[in-house]
Amino acid sequence: MLVKILIVALLLYVVLSLFRALFAMLRQGEQGQMTRFLGRRLLISILVLGLVVVLIATGVIQPHSTPH
Repeated sequence: MLVKILIVALLLYVVLSLFRALFAMLRQGEQGQMTRFLGRRLLISILVLGLVVVLIATGVIQPHSTPH
């Protein structure tokens, strides 16, 4: 259960970082800050994907075999 909470928290951080980059983009002249937020979002997204793959491979979490 703790692993699922961690994954959800990381995904929420990705969304928060995306919105922070949006607001930085809307404020003209803050390209460096926008780039930093988008870079963090990309890094966290890659970490979440890798974490999910490792957890599925080790059997800690199990994907649903059917879509219903």
